[in-house]
Amino acid sequence: MPSAEANSKKSALTIRTPEPADFARLAELAGELGYPSTADDLARRLAGLGKISPQHAVFVAQRAGEPIAGWICVAVQGTIESDPHVEITGFVVGSEFRSQRIGEQLLARAEAWARERGANTVRLRSNAIRDRAHAFYLREGYEHYKSQKAFRKPLKNA
Repeated sequence: MPSAEANSKKSALTIRTPEPADFARLAELAGELGYPSTADDLARRLAGLGKISPQHAVFVAQRAGEPIAGWICVAVQGTIESDPHVEITGFVVGSEFRSQRIGEQLLARAEAWARERGANTVRLRSNAIRDRAHAFYLREGYEHYKSQKAFRKPLKNA
């Protein structure tokens, strides 16, 4: 792990929206989460988010001259059982960039985006096996308020 002095000499971290040249790296990072993807997959998915609703955003974190360190995807969620909130639908910091406060800055950007939309709650889901991520979320002020199981059903195209 780099020393604090080494981290302070690194260039400033930029949080921005992704560009097409970023898609291969975003796909690589999705693979670290266990979701193998290609740059084409990411291009298609990002284009789809824009068609679904303008209430979605993706932010990437990068220092000058380095690969993208991480990304976060957020969406405003409206449901009948609760007031609108923002859901973090995807979040990853590359393994070589962890413990450098990059995740904190991505979360802060997501939370600011949520406030800009009038949301007063940010939610996220995290795989039960990601103990290190759970500890990170707790340190960042998130509370573990529910455990659940996830279900899916692949639909065949008619």
